[in-house]
Amino acid sequence: MKKGIHPEYRQVLFHDVSVDEYFLIPSTLSTDQTKEWKDGKTYPYCPLDVSSASHPFYTGQQKIIDTGGRVDRFKKRFAKKGASKKEPNNPTNKETQDQVSEKAEAETSSKSEKIDVNETQKEDAILDVKEEISKEAKSEATEIPTEETVEEKNPKDKE
Repeated sequence: MKKGIHPEYRQVLFHDVSVDEYFLIPSTLSTDQTKEWKDGKTYPYCPLDVSSASHPFYTGQQKIIDTGGRVDRFKKRFAKKGASKKEPNNPTNKETQDQVSEKAEAETSSKSEKIDVNETQKEDAILDVKEEISKEAKSEATEIPTEETVEEKNPKDKE
């Protein structure tokens, strides 16, 4: 370590004034105040407003937020605005509710049928393409070139 560039690391007396609690902890804090400790030695002194001795999180006295009440207030505030939009879609009559549910079921089943048809069409198209590729590969593999086919492919060689 280079000398003269590091802060002094020493015992410092911290005092939480809200609960009158003292802590003697090593620190680099620089302070002009000093105070005598129980052991008879004088240490640098630093008063604190909050420490682990007084903070509600560490003492277990933290307040619990009422989330249920906040949610209810939110729903009440926006219920009036959303109610006008929801009324046409939310039938109050039992007959209309049955009609809506039947219509929803019909739409769902027709959508699933369309999906099934589309999927089978895709599968059929894929199989057709695979068959064509395999037929082309077989015909190319079994075709034995003759002198005539070679001459047809290379007309310049014939001259």
